[in-house]
Amino acid sequence: MLKRLPGGEVRNLVSTTPDTAVVFKPAVVQTPAILTILVFLGRLVAGLVRTLLVHPVAVAVLAVPGVIWVRYGWPTAVAAVTIPGSLLFGWVLADRASFARWIGWRLLAFWRRFWIYRRHWQPVMIVSGLGRHLQGRDYLPRLLRVECDGWADRVTVRMLSGQAVKDWADRTEHLAHGFGSTSCRVAVAKAGRLVLTFPRRDPLAEPLPAVPVPESSTVGPVEVGQCEDGTPYRLKVHGTHVLIAGATGAGKGSWLWSTIRGLLPAMRVGLVQVWALDPKRMELSFGRALFGARYAADPKECADLLDEAVCVMQERADRFAGLQRSHTPTVDDPFVLVLVDEVAFLTAYQSDKGLRQRITAALATLTTQGRAVGIGVMAALQDPRKEVVNIRNLFPDKIALRLDESEQVDMVLGDGARDRGALADHISPVPALGAGIGYVRLETSPEPVRVRAAYVSDADIRAMVAEYGSRSEAA
Repeated sequence: MLKRLPGGEVRNLVSTTPDTAVVFKPAVVQTPAILTILVFLGRLVAGLVRTLLVHPVAVAVLAVPGVIWVRYGWPTAVAAVTIPGSLLFGWVLADRASFARWIGWRLLAFWRRFWIYRRHWQPVMIVSGLGRHLQGRDYLPRLLRVECDGWADRVTVRMLSGQAVKDWADRTEHLAHGFGSTSCRVAVAKAGRLVLTFPRRDPLAEPLPAVPVPESSTVGPVEVGQCEDGTPYRLKVHGTHVLIAGATGAGKGSWLWSTIRGLLPAMRVGLVQVWALDPKRMELSFGRALFGARYAADPKECADLLDEAVCVMQERADRFAGLQRSHTPTVDDPFVLVLVDEVAFLTAYQSDKGLRQRITAALATLTTQGRAVGIGVMAALQDPRKEVVNIRNLFPDKIALRLDESEQVDMVLGDGARDRGALADHISPVPALGAGIGYVRLETSPEPVRVRAAYVSDADIRAMVAEYGSRSEAA
């Protein structure tokens, strides 16, 4: 330690040898060698135990043959490896999915933990600013766990004390490129812990064929496409309202028609009615026979249809008051889904001020009071700015397809959605690569989910009209 002189006048010291600088060295405490060795051994044992607990399969694959070789010789070790290897190969041929779940992904996680993440952890953390180098020592977030599945790595980390989730969300590009991935998403596991998702491939790169029409007539969540992890995605429409935003050619029609397709059996038996507003006269008009008399394209007809939906809502509210708090679809009181293909044309770009006010008031009434009595609204638009659609916050569930600007992502999905990985502005504009891909943010979860809606072709719509059109017209 530096000895403090009287008055703190260290700078006024005069050396008796003018050519020699005055150097002050801190006191150095020699650590006993035995203590250093014990600390090293303790850390080594703790690391081995942690590796055994986190990666038991990988440790067994590496350690068991070596132990058998030492104790019983190499012929026994070769046999011990060959026989289980043959059984595992047969397992792969018989049921590859279960083998991957129990063995394959665990071995891959073990390999990628040490070769990809552990090897690059220190430089990526320091360069990205998530780690600190103070007084010759690195303070790094702790790498806790790596899990793999068919499309991505999920890395669990413990943040440094004092760090915030935003510190990591602002550096997703640094993390993605540092670990050799195309993107990175940040999710909170619990206080102080995050889960970083690094995709290894894109399961949604290819267009999806139309989902088969369900056999049962359910109003529950309808299957509209596929999640990024390969599982089917079911969109809830009963008991909520859905807003879909995307640029021209982003695939809004895939979401609309996949939803209609999933509701066809319920429409046939009278449990669901779809009321279609199609001011562009292009998308929904192709299957007009499915909607019967409840189709409108002219702005005045759209306003009248919305007013009729408000009347149905108010009549049900009067009957349900004091008797029930939620809606159960029946033939007498079916679930009514109001589809609006281009809502901005009706609420912002409509030249008739009276019609514009009527339509805006009706949509606001339906989105604030309709879901409790079985009236849902699904609206699609291209421009998500508030001056265009000032009722966008009345939609609990939101879907962001390809957008032109990064700021529009938070306009649609809410503040912080893009920081959590909803990169809707990075979706490819090429229809085959990006049409129908979007990020879904539900009322019940702040984390965006990447989904691709199935493509419903013209031939699919014609087949739907041919089979279900007559029943809808009669209704």
